[in-house]
Amino acid sequence: QVQLVESGGGLVQPGGSLRLSCAASGSISSMYAMGWYRQAPGQQRELVAGITRGGSTNYANSVKGRFTISRDNAKNTVYLQMNSLKPEDTAVYYCKLDRIAAPSSWGQGTQVTVSS
Repeated sequence: QVQLVESGGGLVQPGGSLRLSCAASGSISSMYAMGWYRQAPGQQRELVAGITRGGSTNYANSVKGRFTISRDNAKNTVYLQMNSLKPEDTAVYYCKLDRIAAPSSWGQGTQVTVSS
């Protein structure tokens, strides 16, 4: 069993910043990647950013240069620093953990709303 607890969402004005956190616990020894996804109303869930166990990162084109994914291995926590937020970044953000030879796990989601 894997537990993912997200935090850090909220309401922010355009141009503002937020930092999301995802703390993982449970059977995570076989974890090879974690990532952040988002889903806006009426839209499909999409990858925002990912980070592998080795530290390689990838980003959606729409967030490159504005968002940064990072991790704290000692705390089993992944972060998403979001700067220069835009109204189109409004969505529920989900944390995902991928494991070798095991199902992926998802967090419960945290709402991010960018509005003036």
